[in-house]
Amino acid sequence: MRNSSSRIGYAGIIAMLQTLCCCGAAVPGELASPATRSIAELTPTVTIHVGKTADWVAVSDDAVWVGSTGPNAVSQIDPRANKLMATVPLPGDPCAGLAVGFGGLWVPLCAKPNALVRVDLRTHAVTKVPAIGPADREGGITTSPDSVWMIVDRQASLARIDPNSATIRQTIRVPPGSYNPLYSAGQVWVTRADGEEVTVVNAETGELSTIVRSGPKPRFLTAGGGAVWTLNQGDGTLTRIDVQTRRATQTTALGTPGHGGDISFGGGMVWTSMDKVPLTMVDGATGLLLCQWTGPGGDALGIADGAIWLTNYKAGTISRIELRDTVRRCKGA
Repeated sequence: MRNSSSRIGYAGIIAMLQTLCCCGAAVPGELASPATRSIAELTPTVTIHVGKTADWVAVSDDAVWVGSTGPNAVSQIDPRANKLMATVPLPGDPCAGLAVGFGGLWVPLCAKPNALVRVDLRTHAVTKVPAIGPADREGGITTSPDSVWMIVDRQASLARIDPNSATIRQTIRVPPGSYNPLYSAGQVWVTRADGEEVTVVNAETGELSTIVRSGPKPRFLTAGGGAVWTLNQGDGTLTRIDVQTRRATQTTALGTPGHGGDISFGGGMVWTSMDKVPLTMVDGATGLLLCQWTGPGGDALGIADGAIWLTNYKAGTISRIELRDTVRRCKGA
């Protein structure tokens, strides 16, 4: 399989897109009247300053990792001790996601040229992957049981990277404008930020499985509760895609359109973050919007050790907010 290439013609892609209205169209969900609350009511257990900006969060077995600029670095936080353990300098801006796998943290960098590095989780040694980098800012990276996956050019080439040799073992062409992959349930799900669909790729063979309609300009995505969820930057909605049927089953209006943001699943809930709406909580079973917290902060988040780890991009901080307390406050409202 090494250095092989798997491609689907654009005629085939167009034909698949033409079938979306009957095999993957999103069904608008009924909206609850959420309690809009101030982010100030969620008192952090700890707030840690990591740089001029704080963006991108990834969780390993024993750490929370967050990217920063000023300095260009990733910081390791012990979620049990709630302490900053290390700051690892990087040769560029960590601009397009973080992923954990194969004993390392994989970090796409915006630099000249763009690059990909692996940070050893134990030693913090930084190793550059030769001749590979992200296609754009706000892209993404993911790991499956045997590979690292990333879009590497403007032609939407999804690279399947061998984590041992750090070389591309397979290239899959997906629709142009696709930037963000996520591995879940044996598939790699790739959102198309320049459109309104998600391409599903078989993570074992690299073959294109299907294309699913989502909301406009889907960017960030997460998995949980038997579904893949996309945060749609075009209209600020959330789309639920059933992982078994590979069909969009519900769309929830969040009222948070625009660039940036993040999404994660934890405690049976879908959590999203955007600037000025740092935290939104959606029921992972019903897809109903339950609560939104507004105010300063937000942009990236992760779930670890019973807590939401939420960045304030502009302040360069990451805060621990207890998951149970947040759910209790919402449902108590």
